[in-house]
Amino acid sequence: MARILVTEKIADPGLDRLREAGHTVDIQVGLSPEELIATIPGAAALIIRSSTQVTDEVLAAGTDLVMVGRAGIGLDNVDLEAATRRGVMVVNAPQSNTLSAAEHTMAMLLALARNIPQACAALRQGRWERSQWNGVELADKTLGVIGLGRIGTLVAQRAMAFGMRLVAYDPFLSVERARQLNVELLDLDELLQQADFVTLHLAKTPETIGMLDAKRLAAARPGLRIVNVARGGIIVEDDLADAVRSGHVAGAALDVFASEPTTESPLFDLDNVIVTPHLGASTTEAQDKAGDVIADMVLLALAGDFVPFAVNVEAAEVPETVRPYLGLADDLGRIFAGLVGDNTPALEIEMCGQIAEHDTRLLALSAQKGFFGAVTGQPVSYVNAPQIAEQQGIELRTVTCTDPVDYLSRITLSGGGHSVSGALVGLQHVPKVVGMDDHTVDITVASHMLVIHNRDVPGRIGFVGGVLGEAAVNIEDMNVGKNPSGEGSLMVVTTTQSTPPVVVEALRKGEGIESVRSVG
Repeated sequence: MARILVTEKIADPGLDRLREAGHTVDIQVGLSPEELIATIPGAAALIIRSSTQVTDEVLAAGTDLVMVGRAGIGLDNVDLEAATRRGVMVVNAPQSNTLSAAEHTMAMLLALARNIPQACAALRQGRWERSQWNGVELADKTLGVIGLGRIGTLVAQRAMAFGMRLVAYDPFLSVERARQLNVELLDLDELLQQADFVTLHLAKTPETIGMLDAKRLAAARPGLRIVNVARGGIIVEDDLADAVRSGHVAGAALDVFASEPTTESPLFDLDNVIVTPHLGASTTEAQDKAGDVIADMVLLALAGDFVPFAVNVEAAEVPETVRPYLGLADDLGRIFAGLVGDNTPALEIEMCGQIAEHDTRLLALSAQKGFFGAVTGQPVSYVNAPQIAEQQGIELRTVTCTDPVDYLSRITLSGGGHSVSGALVGLQHVPKVVGMDDHTVDITVASHMLVIHNRDVPGRIGFVGGVLGEAAVNIEDMNVGKNPSGEGSLMVVTTTQSTPPVVVEALRKGEGIESVRSVG
């Protein structure tokens, strides 16, 4: 089974499930970047949280790496572009800590409004300071929510219970959805001018880094209080410190910082700034959920199955109707590669019947994975198959049709003058090749196949059987394909072992044999 490297603290129940599945869980917490590069070779999966930096150098060293699993939401510590280029799946646990992060936001909001940490510290130091730490109520104040995703929505719902007026900035949210949440949508600058409190719930992207800088803070409403339990770097910390010192910003509560871990920041010396060391997801419940989700995703990835929370796979969750066809699509890609090699400028993937009524993107990726894996001889996954197509200069075309076909569903790959079709047949969903190069065939998909084009003359079946028998190549099944004229000018033979090249060459020399291709 596989070795799974874990470099940060992950809840035990999820890791135990990986062990129960037979995998080796290698826990090495606190590795330096150099130690991580030295340790990752041989690992099939890497499980991290927010501290481990998964760089291109790390990914290059992880030559056996299938996936990187982030037990949490944010992925700014993973080089997604490099992972995709190298065919490494990147997975997170998007719903595991949403409730914990929302509750921590509310805790910070209340602590900021009532100066709870400062008053606690003063009393512990022997000072009874009731008047110094006078706070404000949340009721009737305006809360500006920047980012109304899952966490932002949970915060908005809880703030409403405190009697707060809600405004939000989210360019991706519809007016109708905002109305359902009882939230008024504003542009960012207008929100900052109206809000008494602002809470951030954004991903860290090139567009959001430095979003709240000196210019924006200066234009904000005087006395604004800011909470950030999202990602460090969205607020320019030096600019925020200046705004707090000047009194223009009344206070801030931060759980995240531009560089983590950190014990130094210009904000740490300010009494009206509350800080916590990235505790948004630090609850027992959130850690258990994240560990369980990532364990599930690792098991799926290592089994070659679809992984629902993969962030760099161009497909949504696969419908149950489509799922049984994933293996068939992969096999058809492999068989098509044996027919056409890398001699095709385009690959068309046609999916007809019941499956065409659903999202078929993953089926197309499965076919690409099988094809490019066979053609290039390099690791190909759902992640990097489209990139390999681009590198190879092969145009990809996907076609769906809901018109009736001879089977419930049929997948056809074509290009370069060749084609292969497949279907699942019977109650057992047996994967079969049902068409090849304009011939109708009916043969079960196998690892070793011979595709023989021949003239429709007597004795060709006996010749093929004789050559293979003399070479001790055992025939598992044979089917004669019919072309549109009804001539049997194609044979498909499945064998229990690979056919040696010298035997393939002997078949090619037979009278009436036009071509022989070994597939598998």
